[in-house]
Amino acid sequence: MNVFWQKIKLMARDETLRRRFLFVIGALVLFRILAVIPVPGIDAARLDEFLSNNQFFGLLNIFSGGGLSNLSIVMLGVAPYITSSIIMQLLTVMWPRLKALYHEEGDAGRRKFIQYSRLATVPLAVIQGIGLLVLLSRQGVIGQMPPFDLIANIFVVTAGSLLLMWIGELISEFGIGNGVSIIIFAGIVAALPGTVQQAIFTFTIDQLPVYLGFTLAAVAIVAGIVWITEAERPIPVTYAKRVRGQRLYGGFATYLPLRLNQAGVIPIIFALSILLFPQMVINFLASVDNAVVKAATDALFAVFQNPFFYSALYFILVFFFTYFYTAVTFDPEAIAANLQKNGAFIPGVRPGRTTAEYIASILTRLTLVGAVFLGVIAVLPLAMQGMTGVAAFAIGGTSILIVVSVVLDLIKKLDAQISMREY
Repeated sequence: MNVFWQKIKLMARDETLRRRFLFVIGALVLFRILAVIPVPGIDAARLDEFLSNNQFFGLLNIFSGGGLSNLSIVMLGVAPYITSSIIMQLLTVMWPRLKALYHEEGDAGRRKFIQYSRLATVPLAVIQGIGLLVLLSRQGVIGQMPPFDLIANIFVVTAGSLLLMWIGELISEFGIGNGVSIIIFAGIVAALPGTVQQAIFTFTIDQLPVYLGFTLAAVAIVAGIVWITEAERPIPVTYAKRVRGQRLYGGFATYLPLRLNQAGVIPIIFALSILLFPQMVINFLASVDNAVVKAATDALFAVFQNPFFYSALYFILVFFFTYFYTAVTFDPEAIAANLQKNGAFIPGVRPGRTTAEYIASILTRLTLVGAVFLGVIAVLPLAMQGMTGVAAFAIGGTSILIVVSVVLDLIKKLDAQISMREY
């Protein structure tokens, strides 16, 4: 406890840390102001009814940081930017030139890669904006819009999504933590008082076992996320003795920490983005006046409404993206090359390619455990929803996953900043 208060005092005294923290607070205040500025012509009662009966839009509201619940100018949230990032990272697997740009050309290459992601966000935001506005208009949530008003609103919501993307990148650069994750986190936390109030007013004594079960499951999920996120496998590393001039360097042992879950909350966000996009298309096409299209969308809608199919697909996507993101962000060959350049080696393992294969084999086994765990806790709330019939449990479980992972990441980044200033 004393260590905690010492770090708080250090953060309050350090001008740079204080400025970074206040920048994050200011950016989030601006985001919350934008999230309550609505587009014109909303039927509030119809909107509440529509969102409460649709799990898909409840999940989409998470990505908008709560902006969709008000049909605000930032109703698309950071979902287009996340989808763009997924597409760009998938392209690194299929396009060697893009992979070299991301992995081998240093900071300049990564900046160019991020710029491509930003540019791809624009058409995705336009497509999602058109689909969402037209769908809500046909559902009666927004009044019938003339073509000019529709085009104007598309420009507004697209600009709102790009503005949120910019705010998120500013938080990452001038604040603390990952800006996009913090924006999603802020939207979830902002909706928490309303969710608690609704749960209190709708609570009946018959639902007591259900609510107790969800609370216990939430505590277990939080504990599991913390344990998995903090767990690591140390690989022993020894530095060879080297003589430079009249001085002796090296000759000491340390370890290379490999985390059980290298990807953090990113697989959950990626999986939800992939699940949301086809459902948005299906919802948009459902109102098309064509027998063939209507039959196809009804069949696809029935498939996505099947809880077993939806849960299995969610689990597979989380599992896949855990491996995929770990492979993109952690390169065993680069680690092995750096160890060799610095005169370090793993005892009993030859330097170079053998070291890379050894690290990759350990990482594969560790990621298997992390991927299975993330997949299980991702679909567990869906299972609870199926057993209890309370749709909010599925959304609440996803929110818990994101909130806990973002908080842990933020604490680590803050500790790293404090440790740098202590030294």
